[in-house]
Amino acid sequence: MSTTVTVPNLGDSVTQATLLRWHKQPGEKVALDEPLCELETDKANADVTATAAGVFTPAPGIEPGTVVQVGQALGTIDPNAQPSVIPSSPVSPTSTTTTNQTATPRSETTSASTEDLSPAVRRLIEEHHLDPSKITPTGPGGRLTKEDVVKYLESNSAPTTSKVQASDVEMSAAAVAKQIVPQAKEESQGVTRTPMSKIRKRIADNLLRAQETAAILTTFNEVDLSRVMELRTKHKERFEKLHGVGLGFMSFFAKACTTALKEFPRVNGQIDGDDIITFDYVNLGIAVSTDRGLAVPVLRHADKMSFAKIESEIKRLAQAVRDGKLGLQELSGGTFTITNGGVFGSLLSTPILNPPQSAILGMHTIQKRAVVVDDQIVIRPMMYIALSYDHRLIDGKESVSFLVRVKELLEDPSRLLLEV
Repeated sequence: MSTTVTVPNLGDSVTQATLLRWHKQPGEKVALDEPLCELETDKANADVTATAAGVFTPAPGIEPGTVVQVGQALGTIDPNAQPSVIPSSPVSPTSTTTTNQTATPRSETTSASTEDLSPAVRRLIEEHHLDPSKITPTGPGGRLTKEDVVKYLESNSAPTTSKVQASDVEMSAAAVAKQIVPQAKEESQGVTRTPMSKIRKRIADNLLRAQETAAILTTFNEVDLSRVMELRTKHKERFEKLHGVGLGFMSFFAKACTTALKEFPRVNGQIDGDDIITFDYVNLGIAVSTDRGLAVPVLRHADKMSFAKIESEIKRLAQAVRDGKLGLQELSGGTFTITNGGVFGSLLSTPILNPPQSAILGMHTIQKRAVVVDDQIVIRPMMYIALSYDHRLIDGKESVSFLVRVKELLEDPSRLLLEV
């Protein structure tokens, strides 16, 4: 009996995705949990894997570039069928429209086949019609990195008009012009027009929708991080030796937020129609910036995690986002989010909600400032923190009290251990 493969849950508020590429050809044998195709969402790229072993047949009409909906059938897997093709490298989005991009069997001598490429590297290879076997890899295990491709492009001349095919119907006029017009001429005009990527369009739509559907307000406070920094400096070497991961500031903020959210559950809640939903757990979203946009992987049940577990999960998820290997289930189910603009030097900002969540905490850069402590002017490492919240659900008293509680916990981090 055949098994139907469908578009899985893609994360909170995400209902559709774009098929980037097939990893398997029609009639090819697949194993359980083997990647079948790659989907692009507004949060991350993710592979859809086989839910059974057998011979895969994609659904008719679904080609690279097709927009698919959650729950839509992508194909079937027949455990009793005989394969009709020999496994080869995945079909790229340009292979159906470019005459010189026909699929070929994988060479054992090729140092970097398209099967081994990360999404970011694969995208550059396809956009510039490159042969990965001609690029010297420097990554672990002989893998190509994004830097390898960029260096190769810089060391070679710009693409010529012969690389622009008339059948590239998905390429806009602006993109074609960019390939056939010399860069110097483009610079002399003073204006560069680049089509907005699909992921950027969806990010823009989601941000606009958040502004239109929630009554967003922001409240601010500032935190003296002297004791956090002293504790971190005192124990960071021992912590890393014991747990194999560095002790950063994010784990302190995560612990402070999860503790405060237990006391102010509406800050951890959501509005669903005419209902208010609250949770007895905290699935903490951590905003991660990438070249493609912002992604928010989720630490499930972060309120139960130790400092070491929080740090290791943040490190793992952040790397998975940047490598394009984040699982779709790791992008869904968040109840509260932390974003850190301070890593880019932001002193103060008003973060935007991550729907359907009702609140988000913004961290900022640490700056030494003169403050008054016990009637004395002293220099302390200070950070402004901001809480944006949906005023339909959260009152001003709750939002301010929550932020004050976070401040108290960070200024006396022993409270985090004693839970007082």
